[in-house]
Amino acid sequence: MSAPRFNRTGIALAFFLAATTALANPPAQSPRPAARPGLAVEAVVMVAAASAFAPAASARPEKRPRGLATEPQVEKVVFRSQPAPEATIGRKGALCGDPALKGKTIPPILSKVKGCGLEKGLSLVSVAGVALSQPASVDCATASALKTWVETGVKPALEGTGGGVAALQVAGSYTCRGRNNQRGAKVSEHGRGRAVDISAILLADGTAITVENGWGSKRYGKVLASMRRSACGPFNTVLGPGSDRHHHDHLHLDTARGRGPYCR
Repeated sequence: MSAPRFNRTGIALAFFLAATTALANPPAQSPRPAARPGLAVEAVVMVAAASAFAPAASARPEKRPRGLATEPQVEKVVFRSQPAPEATIGRKGALCGDPALKGKTIPPILSKVKGCGLEKGLSLVSVAGVALSQPASVDCATASALKTWVETGVKPALEGTGGGVAALQVAGSYTCRGRNNQRGAKVSEHGRGRAVDISAILLADGTAITVENGWGSKRYGKVLASMRRSACGPFNTVLGPGSDRHHHDHLHLDTARGRGPYCR
């Protein structure tokens, strides 16, 4: 048998039929275009690099290393205008150059009131071994006068009585005010740190000899009168009961400058 023959018309018809079948049944298309080669690998590398620096998630924060304070520590600060060193015993460095005076120096006391102020003052707590009931703010001249009065007048007057003198009751020292607390009066020596008021003598056995109750009494009248007389000399001004109505309960002792003694 011989092989079949094909003419040009048959070949053309065969190609037409094949093309028609291809158009009627197109291949299925993907909703996304296919990724280019290598792109997926780059994305994986980028995600891995970012995850290496991301912090690890935790329900609670990590505890601080030991040695670190959990809260700031605040220290209490005390501010001073200048140091107030304690007095030392001995010739060198003693308060006002006298080891019998105990206390400390204080910063200058300034005042807007003319005539008031204490430039070189001290807070005196005891003189010649006798304590003060409260610190007295005075200058060195007044502190020295008080020591002299205690040694030459107070102690001898009460020697052997109640075990001796233990303390002086201080009713006042530096205060910027007019004389006798009167408005418009001349500035008192208290306003210059040159005065101290003594209202009682305290003995070692606990007895208190007050100026108000002891003055003129049978038991302590002469003793107190002797003390007032002995104060006139070390101090330039001495006032007490009988001098005026402002000094019935204490002895006012000051070291006023520029005039003679005034003792009443």
